[in-house]
Amino acid sequence: MNLLVILGHPRKASLCGALADAYAAGAKSAGCTVRTLDLGEMAFNPDVETPSPADQALEPDLENARDLVDWADHLVFVFPNWWGMMPARLKGFLDRVLYPGFAFREEGGHYYGLLAPRTAELLVTMDVPPLVYRWVQGAPGQRAMTRATLGLCGIKTLGVHVFSPPSHTDAPTRASWVTQARVLGERMAGGPRGPVRRRLHRAGQWLLAVRPQFYPMSVLAYTLGALLLMRPLDPLAFVAGLVAMVALKIATVLSNDIYDRDSDAVNRHWGPFNGGGRSLHEGVLSLADLWRGVSVALAVAAVATLVLLFLVPAPGAVAVVLGALAVLALGYTMPPLKLSHRGLGELDVALTHGPGVLLLGYVVQGGDPLSTQAWAMGLAIGLSVLPAILLAGIPDRAADAAAGKITMVVRLGAARSARLAKGLTVASALVAVMLALVLAQVSLLLPLIVVPHAVLQVWMLDRYVRKGASEGRIDLLLMLGLTYVAWFVVLPLIGLW
Repeated sequence: MNLLVILGHPRKASLCGALADAYAAGAKSAGCTVRTLDLGEMAFNPDVETPSPADQALEPDLENARDLVDWADHLVFVFPNWWGMMPARLKGFLDRVLYPGFAFREEGGHYYGLLAPRTAELLVTMDVPPLVYRWVQGAPGQRAMTRATLGLCGIKTLGVHVFSPPSHTDAPTRASWVTQARVLGERMAGGPRGPVRRRLHRAGQWLLAVRPQFYPMSVLAYTLGALLLMRPLDPLAFVAGLVAMVALKIATVLSNDIYDRDSDAVNRHWGPFNGGGRSLHEGVLSLADLWRGVSVALAVAAVATLVLLFLVPAPGAVAVVLGALAVLALGYTMPPLKLSHRGLGELDVALTHGPGVLLLGYVVQGGDPLSTQAWAMGLAIGLSVLPAILLAGIPDRAADAAAGKITMVVRLGAARSARLAKGLTVASALVAVMLALVLAQVSLLLPLIVVPHAVLQVWMLDRYVRKGASEGRIDLLLMLGLTYVAWFVVLPLIGLW
């Protein structure tokens, strides 16, 4: 592990200096490659004198410091708490070194850290009692350092170690603190996280990679299909079908990140619901990790499917629906279909997230796969999905085009895609009205909520087009479109429950 210890106290001959030396010595004995920076001995102007820190030339000492930050896997900052904050020397160092283009970038009001997956640790001396600092003063320096500074740059602070109060302690206590700092360095032998924390972190990495925000609507649509028959659920079949569907979706999400990696790598407008997962490009997971994840997910889907086929009265219908769903879901980016690269990805998502998952829930409970009722509900959901998926493709358009991914949005452009989304919004609202009039299972509450939402969505899309149809992040429009889809699932589900 490459470890950088940064002494933020302006005087080397200080308790902080002793703590920094002890931590570095402990880390070296643990097998880490350690470099140190003593800010008090560095020659640099701490003031940013240009409109942007990126425009101000770095002094040789700062160039070396920037290169060391880039080299390090783990950063250790050792500094005193003065007036609730870090020393001015450390603040000036951060102002100069963590400049845009190196530590972060800003795009349309959104900030993206560029230093992930680095980690950090703080060793802080302070005379104020720690409880008073945290609960009375609000821990301003620690919050500024961990969240507003390191956090914005993508650096995760794993620990803050406080040594207090240095002005009112004896020599043996100070010596014990130095020993404690050395022990903290020695713990780096297993990495910056302990065994339990490593496992939790790894689990968290996988949780982020599978993008849990994509699953609730699919689970609810599956449940809606299961309840459409208006009969008691077969719980074992329901759970087996749900596990197969979710595992298949996990395999799809991970395979999308694998086959869309060229597009995602140059995407400057990615967000929670577009631009792919970031685990591969931020070094959180490797390509081999993602492939293992796909394999495990497909194995779980296969086992759940076999169990399901033994449980249901009509295994043939279930096999056909689940097989078609698997082909369409995995074929979104996987060869040979690669539907998302041929302008068919939006339709594919609408089919899988609408009639696909709903029909699966329906046939798992013994329903007829050709049921007009199930198809009507599923297609209505799919129609409501299309505006949202078109909008999700707008921030990705430039990156997709550069990578040769010919989506519908790449072909149409942002403005025409938004106009198409307007038309589809109107069409899906009309379908909601028709469903409420034709199907007894659908409450009039559906059109009463969907129609006003559709009016708002059309107005927002029209406003977006009139303003020039920017291809940057459109988070508000995306959230509006996704909420619109939710009404088509949640309201009928409430009516059936």
